[in-house]
Amino acid sequence: MGFLFNHDQVHQVAHSLPIALALARRARDFEVVVATTNRRLTAEVIRLGGGMVGHEVRLIELALTKSTSRLVAATAEAVLPATKLLVYGDNLDFFRSLDILVVAEKTSLVLKTRYGLRDLKIVHTRHGAGDRAIGFDKASAGFDHVLVSGRKIRDRLVRETGIDPDKISVVGYPKFDLTPARSTTHPLLDDGRPVVLYNPHVSPHLSSWYKAGRQVLDWFVEHDDHHLIFAPHVMLFERPFVATIDKLRLDRAGRIEERYLRAPNIHIDLGSRASTTMAYTQRADLYLGDVSSQVYEFLLRPRPCVFLNSHRFVWGDDPNFDHWRAGPVIEDVTDLGAAMSRSRQQHESLWRPVQEALFSQSFDLTEEPSAERAARAVALFAGQAWPDPPRTDLAAAALARTGTS
Repeated sequence: MGFLFNHDQVHQVAHSLPIALALARRARDFEVVVATTNRRLTAEVIRLGGGMVGHEVRLIELALTKSTSRLVAATAEAVLPATKLLVYGDNLDFFRSLDILVVAEKTSLVLKTRYGLRDLKIVHTRHGAGDRAIGFDKASAGFDHVLVSGRKIRDRLVRETGIDPDKISVVGYPKFDLTPARSTTHPLLDDGRPVVLYNPHVSPHLSSWYKAGRQVLDWFVEHDDHHLIFAPHVMLFERPFVATIDKLRLDRAGRIEERYLRAPNIHIDLGSRASTTMAYTQRADLYLGDVSSQVYEFLLRPRPCVFLNSHRFVWGDDPNFDHWRAGPVIEDVTDLGAAMSRSRQQHESLWRPVQEALFSQSFDLTEEPSAERAARAVALFAGQAWPDPPRTDLAAAALARTGTS
């Protein structure tokens, strides 16, 4: 059984590597292989593997093997994820050697649709529990089995893609098994000033960054009674250009001006590992964003939220913006101060109950760690027996570390 990590950044690793580790620990009939496609991913897999990767779990690095592929990648990589797309065709022998491939993204479906590997079973773990339409497109029904975090995801997949409910397992959220202790996640001076996390998405047709992001940073430069963590989607500044396929768009994130880098109350992280570990979502007192699924990780501990509708969407009855019910929604950064005040003042009476309902719909968490539940679902899909779960409260302990009851 193979687990593939094929991306420029490491943000998908925590969504499925815990499943590979759980399988290796408890399902001795499986040979578990983890495949990475760059050194950054390899380092993250080894870091999170806790000594198992390279021992109980075999690790291999896939690369472009054809000279034409390397030439295309060198030419196009500044705009398009060429290596990510070409690595499949260059490593078909590896993929043919597998019975089951577990992935966190949809690109791997080209193994079936383009390269004809019909016998290869592909399991989708997804990455995140967000509401964007691309998470529920027709490609989502192309997998042999899908692991989802909660009933919201399951119900939308069935309703909008027509996927057979028997192909879906609700398993919780394996990334939560890795939740960091709050005491180790303080990138800013803890001096009593509220900490705001600004987390814009990468997609030009949805993100607040391109239209309003610098206005947000200006607001915090001028209001140093707040701390700001600016930690956008890790792909926003990864390339000189941002191209999206769900809506054909091309844009530039630009550069971060010196006045923001010098601001003592602003911490800027354009894509370090800390952006992927929930360190910032657990550190912040208030979440400021647009359509990123990270808001649901923030709601592991309900706190005030504000959302930027810089594209002026009509969103009230649109399930793609369901998370905007978790706090005030504004269209202009001039309203930011008032919106943050309102989100704090009305949090307990108005917003917290909504946030708890949204979280409950998005995540089905039990005392059994989510990675164990997901591993059992994969094993059963493969037709293998799974030992009874041990008595454990690891998931409850993960929640307790964040102050969630």
